[in-house]
Amino acid sequence: MKKCKTVFSVGILIPFLFTAMAFAEVKIGYVDSQAIISKLKETKDVQDKLNELYKSWEQEAKNMEQEIQKKQEDFEAKSLMLTDKAKAERAQELQTMALQLRQFEQDKLGANGEYFKEQNRLMQPIIDRVQDAINKVGEDEGFDYIFDTVNANIVYVSKSQTNLTERILQELEKEGSAAAAGSDK
Repeated sequence: MKKCKTVFSVGILIPFLFTAMAFAEVKIGYVDSQAIISKLKETKDVQDKLNELYKSWEQEAKNMEQEIQKKQEDFEAKSLMLTDKAKAERAQELQTMALQLRQFEQDKLGANGEYFKEQNRLMQPIIDRVQDAINKVGEDEGFDYIFDTVNANIVYVSKSQTNLTERILQELEKEGSAAAAGSDK
């Protein structure tokens, strides 16, 4: 009877041991892609371009707003001398200008506006370059999985896991140096 229990127990434990051994061989690392992207010079260059673009559109909107304000003040100052028809026309003109301002702000700075489209267009090559570096480090160093703490919503990372953020930055710097050397030739 004891022998049956021992064989039964060993029979149950062996699959668990093999499963544990299989999991022990999985090499997992993580990166913080936001930290990587924010440390790249190209990101600062893109941000500078976007800031210039934003400021120019902001100034244009401010100019439109000042023009509306000036016409509103002019309208109020002359309203006693205007006919009802002229008042209605001026009020309509002010309303149209205000709508144009709102439309301009939405088209340029809204959620689907030109600013965000330009940001996506300028950032995509940087994101692709970071992804390529992550893939290279993963292949070169034999990782099975690399998680991104930004996108994967990881709320806990064991101290025994490998943070590859600095390693990815080194790979990007190495690529940047190689590219610069290649362009100097």
